[in-house]
Amino acid sequence: MNETFMGDTVNDTFTLPVRVYIEDTDAGGIVYYVNYLKFMERARSEWLRAQGLTQASLLAAQIQLVVYRLDCHYARPARLDDALDVTASVIKQSRCRMSFAQTVYCDGTPLCRATVEIACLDARRLRPRAWPPALADIKQ
Repeated sequence: MNETFMGDTVNDTFTLPVRVYIEDTDAGGIVYYVNYLKFMERARSEWLRAQGLTQASLLAAQIQLVVYRLDCHYARPARLDDALDVTASVIKQSRCRMSFAQTVYCDGTPLCRATVEIACLDARRLRPRAWPPALADIKQ
């Protein structure tokens, strides 16, 4: 497979601010583990919007993006009312997959890190397809 490796520097990183609400936490006011993945999904969706695309526009073109692989490490908990920064940075891209390095920070401290691999699918057949032109060769 022919792959392009992307930079992982501050200039290449998209950041989404997120506030922790009561709905994000367990009974003790600590963010429930799966909600970090939701925060990361939002950051990737907003990164996509910054590229001039939306999930809705892709679906209208019969293109669906799905999580293909996920590796996640939790280090510290986020708590109710914390202001978080959720990052998304493309680190690798192939014909129909893209890998993101993602981190959730609170006051500059990393709470959760993940590598998320996204696959581009033909929405009708649910089979891999090439990236649309706007995402074929991302240069951040």
